[in-house]
Amino acid sequence: MSSRRIHQHTSLLAVVLRLADSAGVFLGLYVAAALAGAAVGQAGVTAAVTGVVLFYLFAEISGLYRSWHGVSGERELFCAVLNWSLCVPALLLLGFMFNMFGPVNAELTRAGALAWLVTAPAAIVALRSAFRLYQRRRRAKGLNVRGLAIVGATEIGFQLARNIERAPWSGLRTVGFFDDRPADRRAHFPSDVAACVGNIDDLVQQAADGRVHMIYITLPLRAENRIKSVLSRLADTTASVYLVPDFYVYELLHSRWINVGGLPAVSIFENPFYGVDGMVKRLLDVTVGSLILLAASPVMALVALAVKLTSRGPVFFKQKRYGLDGRAIDVWKFRSMTVCENGSVVTQAKKQDARFTPIGAFLRKTSLDELPQLFNVLEGSMSLVGPRPHANAHNEHFRKQIQGYMLRHKVKPGITGLAQVSGWRGETDTLEKMEKRVECDHQYIRDWSPWLDLKILFRTVFTVLSRQNAY
Repeated sequence: MSSRRIHQHTSLLAVVLRLADSAGVFLGLYVAAALAGAAVGQAGVTAAVTGVVLFYLFAEISGLYRSWHGVSGERELFCAVLNWSLCVPALLLLGFMFNMFGPVNAELTRAGALAWLVTAPAAIVALRSAFRLYQRRRRAKGLNVRGLAIVGATEIGFQLARNIERAPWSGLRTVGFFDDRPADRRAHFPSDVAACVGNIDDLVQQAADGRVHMIYITLPLRAENRIKSVLSRLADTTASVYLVPDFYVYELLHSRWINVGGLPAVSIFENPFYGVDGMVKRLLDVTVGSLILLAASPVMALVALAVKLTSRGPVFFKQKRYGLDGRAIDVWKFRSMTVCENGSVVTQAKKQDARFTPIGAFLRKTSLDELPQLFNVLEGSMSLVGPRPHANAHNEHFRKQIQGYMLRHKVKPGITGLAQVSGWRGETDTLEKMEKRVECDHQYIRDWSPWLDLKILFRTVFTVLSRQNAY
């Protein structure tokens, strides 16, 4: 009879990360003091210790020191920065309550303290990034790697194995597939994935011996009895077991688990901007949008004057568009045409369009006509980045021809989007062009992250300068 041992994973990694974060807080303080031309005295040390304690408290809530196996480094670093941002209000409150930042404690000036709030997360990110690089090199040598087994020779199992193979930084290594079915009843193994190395009895033994730490069950959900049998036998081990549902048969927009009266459910079509993600998205819109509006104000004043002097009619053009969840919003633009179409039939602008005002073509090529939408962003009906809002008449036309067209309205429309920086900007005179736009919009919703927004904003600058497909 085989022995059953409980394997505990070392907590040394969590200890090292805690020390690194503490060092980042102190390093950030000394850098800030140097920049402010001040020395770090007793008040500074007290503030740093307070910052470390608060950071640890919020880290327990956010799960910062959990295992990040299988998770990208960007997500870990984002969690660390978010953790520090939660500490900032508490630090400011305690600082002013106990006069840690002020004339009495001259060695920790307000300027130095405020600089520390920025240098500390930068130092934390730098130290964690260096540690990630060290981990990656170790894992390339087969160290600090956790064994992963896949139950079920299925297409989704093969895809899971490929995903793991493409992410060596995750610290996971596929031991192989385990399946009780004979070879003639299993799916054919592609050449780029691990082979079937045993049956469920073999898997249970390897899990008990500590050779397999994580097990992913990729059997189809219709095989309920087989899944229950596998789970029953794995319950006698201490391996972490995950069920990978075959939801790939559906067109997932943004999936997440929710709880309905204690009953779990998974979303198929959903808005990704809930909770912290929604707060981050809105903060990015307000902060970056305000900065762009401030910088663009002189240009907007000149454009408004030029529109007024070169053609008869209003400076601004307001058009009804579909916003979040298909609700009607008013989208603002500088008027670039001699007509203001807003009915059931709207003709898209074309190259050399006779409806352009004397400066209309220039405004559209340079996207200057879109600048008033910054007000839409600040008041909350639009976002800086998201699917571009189409005229309502075009929505009603294309929703009947393109499967999932209206799913792009599960998020706020944007001034720019993934489609616009991927070459699908401008006139959509064919169904294929609109289909490509919608594909990009769906991809944006599925893959959203703050970094993706910043990347699209950066690429938008070059897209506008190239003036490709802009008219």
